[in-house]
Amino acid sequence: MSVALRHETPPHAPEAGWARRVLGPLHVTGVFWFRLHRWGVAHLPSWAIGSAIALFTTFFWITLRKIRAAIAANLVPVLGPCGWWERQRRIYRTFWKFAWCLSERYERLSTDRAFTVELEGEPIWRQLAGAERGFIVVTAHLGNWEVGSMLPASRDRRRIHVVREAETDPRAQRFIEGLIRRRGGELYTTHFAEEPQLGFDLLDALRGGEIVALQGDRPRAGGRTGEVSLFGRPFHLPIGPAALARAAGVPLVPIFVLRQGRLSYRCVVRRPIHIAQGADRRRDLAEALQRFAAELEGAIRLDPHQWFCFRSLWRSEGARI
Repeated sequence: MSVALRHETPPHAPEAGWARRVLGPLHVTGVFWFRLHRWGVAHLPSWAIGSAIALFTTFFWITLRKIRAAIAANLVPVLGPCGWWERQRRIYRTFWKFAWCLSERYERLSTDRAFTVELEGEPIWRQLAGAERGFIVVTAHLGNWEVGSMLPASRDRRRIHVVREAETDPRAQRFIEGLIRRRGGELYTTHFAEEPQLGFDLLDALRGGEIVALQGDRPRAGGRTGEVSLFGRPFHLPIGPAALARAAGVPLVPIFVLRQGRLSYRCVVRRPIHIAQGADRRRDLAEALQRFAAELEGAIRLDPHQWFCFRSLWRSEGARI
């Protein structure tokens, strides 16, 4: 496995540029849109939410040219090459599904509306959640991952530590922190990836029989990565989740949460990945990362338009939009 220190900025986040510097909080990553979105889903009637999503999806589909190009390029390895009209359809469907997942995220955090979560792989989950041993939930930017991250605390009363990448706008981060704190309850603890003692805290939690939830598909800024194969192409995954699981002697459990309809989700629990404890640590981690890459690829194929990566992952595509 090739190991590298890569990226000064989050590698899969939308690219920054002059627009962010000029617009500040009014940029698409700024706190203005976070507050507006949350206000809208909390106060608009149900019929109006759908209309607003259609309006804003179309607006962003027209204006966010770099993100459109990234979505188009990233879907080629999954769905194959296509013509111009099909490319526009793919891009719009991804924007549309992202808008619904993001809106329902705010509904989950800000309202008491009932969500339906279908658990696929319940025997696996029941066995894990019923034991006293800790484990790591490893997921991806696919569908609405926060629905899955709240599962252990809300369903099984297990304490869970959720690690998040910091928002681009510090004001947006503080806003999201407040929403999660009010919704999560005492069994749900949020950490941010830049916390200096984070690795030690998570290791202690796992050894104490608690659960940790991590994103497994995006390296953090400046983080260590390992190369795997995704859709037949080289791809870099963060080493952190596998290294933490190996150190704690606990399994990685891939979980993916896909939207099925209005306030309805399917939580897919896959078989645990047990990290080998051999003499060659690099090989042990490489095998675990490739197994997770296989699970990630399978989950993306279930609904490629719920894969929310907004920066080109394979630069050579250069798809015209």
